Amino acid sequence: MTRTVLVTGATDGLGRALAHDLAGRGDAVLLHGRDDERGKAALDEIRRGTGNEALSWYRADLAELAQVRELADRVAADHPRLDVLVNNAGIGADVPGGGERQESADGHELRFAVNFLAGHLLTRRLLGPLRAAGADGDPARIVMVSSAGQAALDFDDLMLRRGYSGWRAYCQSKLAQILDAFDLAEELDPDVVTATALHPATYMPTKIVPSPISTIAEGVEATARLAVDPELAGVTGRYYNGLREAEPDPQAHDALARRRLRGIADELTGP
Repeated sequence: MTRTVLVTGATDGLGRALAHDLAGRGDAVLLHGRDDERGKAALDEIRRGTGNEALSWYRADLAELAQVRELADRVAADHPRLDVLVNNAGIGADVPGGGERQESADGHELRFAVNFLAGHLLTRRLLGPLRAAGADGDPARIVMVSSAGQAALDFDDLMLRRGYSGWRAYCQSKLAQILDAFDLAEELDPDVVTATALHPATYMPTKIVPSPISTIAEGVEATARLAVDPELAGVTGRYYNGLREAEPDPQAHDALARRRLRGIADELTGP
């Protein structure tokens, strides 16, 4: 049976290359991005390069939670079964305006909103299709594309209104993704849906990286492994650095911190 995979942030960088890789394996790939022109260009390029016609495009700006809800609802309506969700879309530490604190459409610190809150909301609204896919065969998979750049969450100032820096905002949001993956792994039956997180590769040549070290291919290999490798079916609640299991910031193992973050995220993202 053909897998159905949603890749967020699929118009460039790792997301685009991952979507191309998965389409080449014969998967039905749902590409997400926030620009229709770039999205359709990516769709056409992947279709020509792989011969795979089972590709779909979904536009949504993850900096606005209403658009995240609409994205989830459209995907769920079109695909009652979703085998894999790759939460890849994100904002880096060094982008235009990165030196200044920025907010999302909903008034939340921008990196926390896009890198964490959007994925938190999207994932939970898609648990129905994920469970439906996992109940019929191999467990469905949730993959959080995080980073080795992590900073412990300051629950007294999650929105970084004091002493803001783009780097801290980025690192805090990336650790939040790992806490979210571990929280999901505790909640979900691993025979039905699994959740993992990874640092795909170090400084890949993407638009948010000024000085690349690793290649996109390395990041694709590591991310695709968590998404579709049969040997990892049922593996959940793990964090990987590339191809190797690794230890995240200790806060990821703090059950109280995970519960606290989930409560805040649920409150901020609404029903």
